[in-house]
Amino acid sequence: MTGRTSFKNSRMNFKVQNDPFEGKGTKPIREASSITEVLVLMIVHVCKKLLFFDTNLKIALYLGALFLLSLVADVLTFPKTYFSRSDNIFNQYFVKIGWFWTLFLTVPYVLLTSYTTCCGKRKLIVTGHMLRLIIATFFWYAWTTIFNIIETNYGRCNSKSFDSKTSCLKNGHFWNGFDISGHCFILIYSSLIMIEEARAINGWERIKDYIRDEKYSRSVEDKTISTNPLRNISAEELEILKVSYENFTPYVRAFLIAISLLQLLWDVMLVSTILYYHIMVEKFISGVIAILTWFVTYRVWYTIPNILPNLPGEGIFKYNKEKSFVTPNNKKRTSTTNGKHFMGMPLNKSQEDIPSDETR
Repeated sequence: MTGRTSFKNSRMNFKVQNDPFEGKGTKPIREASSITEVLVLMIVHVCKKLLFFDTNLKIALYLGALFLLSLVADVLTFPKTYFSRSDNIFNQYFVKIGWFWTLFLTVPYVLLTSYTTCCGKRKLIVTGHMLRLIIATFFWYAWTTIFNIIETNYGRCNSKSFDSKTSCLKNGHFWNGFDISGHCFILIYSSLIMIEEARAINGWERIKDYIRDEKYSRSVEDKTISTNPLRNISAEELEILKVSYENFTPYVRAFLIAISLLQLLWDVMLVSTILYYHIMVEKFISGVIAILTWFVTYRVWYTIPNILPNLPGEGIFKYNKEKSFVTPNNKKRTSTTNGKHFMGMPLNKSQEDIPSDETR
């Protein structure tokens, strides 16, 4: 009888968990998602597919359209549409103040994602992330100013009575200058900036799992080797991460959806600009400048180690990289889930979630 009791107690020596983040006991599992959350994640998944379409191919399409479609537009006259009118609502209230809309969506998005991944460290948020938007704004202002100077100083009025662009236009005449397309520049540059900044969403859903597992490991004082990227952050940072992730994630998803819609609008307006405005050279040059500016910053400058600012999604822990695990021989390998993910969440358990013989 005593043996049975002892055996029963040893089998039931754990505490039932009501809160997966508190106390010791069985390792907590992912909570069930609501129907609303699943629908939102489906929309986010579609938005990610639209935004993260192969960037190199997208740039090739931009350059091809700017060159070939613009040549056709210079020779042929396309039928007039609502988009051919300069006073259409999208041109007046979106494209002409395009950089405002870009910052209107990307600034809060970058603030929310960087605050979470940097665990509230303000200096890192500003110098590591917000600095990218400051640099982008500088290049936008610098290039559009240069375009305007070139058109103003290297043009002439169709009436010899006027020497300046202002007086020429004021008196109802036409100013003939080399007008590098500011619209093409802003539409392409803004699209590329939004695509890059939106990459912070990649792997975002994993953070919830990392927080849950790390909370559990610390509650049971687990000393085994862990690949959890949160293993080296402090308890205070972990709590800030937990709270900010839970509070900000709905807004991060909402801003991502809005960014996707705006980027789609920019592509539509770019086609409209190519078909109805400027000549090929003016559009092609502006597009090349936009692409080179993006490339030098996001693909060269920001990738240099120990040089600020950081790339989108970087913080005091890594969450948007491929997961790895430790084998019995203590050799790291890439997770062998064979790509079985749905909307960023694994469909099967990774190796690190399967307890070893020593921990069972």
